[in-house]
Amino acid sequence: MFKKLSRRTFLKGTGVALALPWLDAMAPSAFAATAMGPLPKRRMLCIRYPLSLHPDYFFPTETGRNYALSPYLEVLKDLRNNFTVFSGLSHPGQGSGGGHVAEPVFLTGVPMSPDSANFRNAISLDQMIAEKIGLETRLPYVSLASNLSHTRSGATIPSMGSPSQIFAKMFLEGSPQEISLQKHRLSQGRSIMDVLQGQTKELENKIGHGDRGKLDEYFESVRDVEKRLATAQEWAKKPKPKIKVAPPKDAPGNGSATTRLYYDLTHLAFVTDSTRLVTMETVHSGVPPLDGVTYDHHNLSHNGKDPEKIRQLRIVDLDAMASLRDFLTKLKTSQEDGQSLLDRTMVLAGSQMHSGGHITTNLPIFIAGGGFKHGQHLAFDAVNNVPLSNLFVMMLHQFGIDAKSFGSSTGVVPGFDVV
Repeated sequence: MFKKLSRRTFLKGTGVALALPWLDAMAPSAFAATAMGPLPKRRMLCIRYPLSLHPDYFFPTETGRNYALSPYLEVLKDLRNNFTVFSGLSHPGQGSGGGHVAEPVFLTGVPMSPDSANFRNAISLDQMIAEKIGLETRLPYVSLASNLSHTRSGATIPSMGSPSQIFAKMFLEGSPQEISLQKHRLSQGRSIMDVLQGQTKELENKIGHGDRGKLDEYFESVRDVEKRLATAQEWAKKPKPKIKVAPPKDAPGNGSATTRLYYDLTHLAFVTDSTRLVTMETVHSGVPPLDGVTYDHHNLSHNGKDPEKIRQLRIVDLDAMASLRDFLTKLKTSQEDGQSLLDRTMVLAGSQMHSGGHITTNLPIFIAGGGFKHGQHLAFDAVNNVPLSNLFVMMLHQFGIDAKSFGSSTGVVPGFDVV
């Protein structure tokens, strides 16, 4: 007969408390996903358009490889063989809350609306990959979005800062005092983990056999934190890449300029292999600083089919497509080991809603590069959509992760193949 453990049970050491996972002695625990396979040197950028893209100008009217480019895709005409556009993809179960509410599940694919009483988010696509390749670079990942990346427990990873702050983390050396303080903090973190690990023996005597297995899984994740701390210590000893680029000047309030800064920063990060995973979102707060635009972006997305608002929305969306084009072109002209960096980088762009009208089906989804066979419009049933998570499974496979499923996936995307 084992004693029931309180949900408040903690391991404590050096003034830090680490909460235990849910055990049978407390409540059901979450599973720990595993993935196998070789990890090729690939990169990924995930872009979310929170206010979507005007569907009439984004989706092509024809399918297959010889489709006529839509007005928005016409901006990318020189790259048409480097990307695939999809229609008829979505995350199931998102209808009740609407498009804005669905933001947290864009990269997790959880088949439940976040406004549901029992909603619990899951790990996002980028973080699943970061668990496998994050230790290979100075920064395991870079988050430039507020509600896009999520941990295995579903917790939101906030934006890591402005472009200038991320630039400093990747390329600017701190003062000797700052470097010493960073090393001390990393060392202190490792010592805390050592103390906490040492308390497991006493705890194991208070739980059942089934819980011991779960506790082993949990402390495997703690050991993973230890590995990350050790790796971070090693990176702290290494000089940062030397680049002939001036630090960026942040452009608060200017969504167009900030998006371009994000792309420039991502390109530098990928070229120098400072990180291989970036998430970002692009949106204007207030009136976009673009010629011919007088309404705020959110108002334009809820245009009610007003011709003038749609005209202005087209200007805003075309600006977003132009900045994406310039970024993809940079990747295509950058070489690594005889390959285009675009061939090694998956660039996923899209939204959690069909349009500003909050519809959560038939999402605008676009993917470039990354070792897939591109140059087509893959269209699926506009009502009975293919799960977007099917595409995520294929993206995980490109990183050598042998995922059988992810989020709400039911398989892979028909007709979409790797090179």
